[in-house]
Amino acid sequence: MNIFRLLGISFKTQVLYATVFVARYLALFSPPVLYLIVMKIFFLASSFYVIYLMKFKFRSRVEVDIDTIRLEYLLGGSAILALLFNYKFTPLEILWSFSIFLESVAILPQMFLLQRLGEAETITTHYIFALGAYRTMYLFNWVYRLIFEHKHHFDYIAFIAGLVQTGLYADFFYIYYEKVLHGKKFELPA
Repeated sequence: MNIFRLLGISFKTQVLYATVFVARYLALFSPPVLYLIVMKIFFLASSFYVIYLMKFKFRSRVEVDIDTIRLEYLLGGSAILALLFNYKFTPLEILWSFSIFLESVAILPQMFLLQRLGEAETITTHYIFALGAYRTMYLFNWVYRLIFEHKHHFDYIAFIAGLVQTGLYADFFYIYYEKVLHGKKFELPA
């Protein structure tokens, strides 16, 4: 039995999120705060563990045939944007910008997979909702900090990427609200 095939979880989305964390947390010990170092290691380790499980423990040929979005477009587009839009033209800053841009589109393989399947298990919809809620909370945090923290620098790169990512979730949120929260099966409109 292939748990990820049954649940409709995109392997490529998991790979993109792992790439996001590698690019963002390359400076593992900066700043030298134990909590941050532990969390960075946790994000990296858990991302790679999920990839391992999906690739070797629960691998399915059917999943490979369905999860067909081309990652090079998402990776290449994010790399170009990172080279053009960053705060300092240094390797770590470019990698940080790359991770922000890539994270904003990392959900696309999952959305394309969902579209190809036409329906999703309840656990998959909750998983996608949690990813979208995570990004939406970031938007609220930025607005709060902009209003109440006068020394806070407005991060236009992260804010615009966050808006793009939240926009990608908007249609999903509507269907989630209409179907899942009302006890119906999650199916995309025909």
